[in-house]
Amino acid sequence: MPHKIIFMGTPNFSVASLEVLAKSSYKISHVYTQPPKESNRGHKLNPSPIQKSAENLNLSIRSPSSLNTDEELNFFKSLNPDIVVVVAYGQLIPKKFLNVPRKGFINIHASLLPRWRGAAPIQRAIINLDKITGVSIMKIIEELDSGPVMKKIKINISPFNTSGEVLEKLSNIGSENIVEALDDIFSEKVKFIEQDHNLATYAKKIKKNEGKINWDQNAKNIIGKINGLNPNPGAWFEYKKVRYKIWKASIFEKKGAFGTILDDNLTIACRDKSIKITEIQREGKNKLLLKDFLLGIKFKIGDPIG
Repeated sequence: MPHKIIFMGTPNFSVASLEVLAKSSYKISHVYTQPPKESNRGHKLNPSPIQKSAENLNLSIRSPSSLNTDEELNFFKSLNPDIVVVVAYGQLIPKKFLNVPRKGFINIHASLLPRWRGAAPIQRAIINLDKITGVSIMKIIEELDSGPVMKKIKINISPFNTSGEVLEKLSNIGSENIVEALDDIFSEKVKFIEQDHNLATYAKKIKKNEGKINWDQNAKNIIGKINGLNPNPGAWFEYKKVRYKIWKASIFEKKGAFGTILDDNLTIACRDKSIKITEIQREGKNKLLLKDFLLGIKFKIGDPIG
């Protein structure tokens, strides 16, 4: 008889793992995901990427707004899972749930724990100019992302990688390793190793106001912010009370007073060097390559940005 799994996930990062498990010999009894959210316009309810995937796979779906109810705990117990696989679910798992599955809860986390515990590990790694990141497959305990780790898989981060690109890589790595991880757990071949909690760092949730660029920083830090906040929420500046998002840029050697426009190609001075924009978006408009963008708007050399 196949082992019974509950899967918990919500965003695109989780989809590849769900799809791999659905094709495996493991039986997914239920998929938990966050409830549909209202869109910004029209109040239309948008189901999560995991809900859409689970519907396509004809899997049973559960989307409670909170797990902290007796009703939800009793329902969860009635499913009698052997193990629960969590991939970016978006809610903390209450302590009462953790001992229900025979083999507990395991989590695919998008960092090399104990570095970047928390909600935004990929973005924080790129913003902080980390050169490596990866996936940790770990046991869930009550404290956030603090459980023992059974496997880590590393990748390099290049200075040109966006968080969207790294997310896709790590999502695929997690999905490529999850079945083997479950096999090792059920065959009792696995060894969970405690994290060094003294080395822990925390990846707090990204807030929209973090996207504003501070030009009194080194160019490499500004590029880190641009890449780390691409695709969401985006790094931005204001010019004459209009907001512009920078989607792609590179470091340029030209120097000047930080936060000023240095040439007709919208090169902007930073604390040490400058950045050359290659893809930009005016608020309310589509993103454009800089050469196309500059056909419809003029920036004045020497003008301050911000």
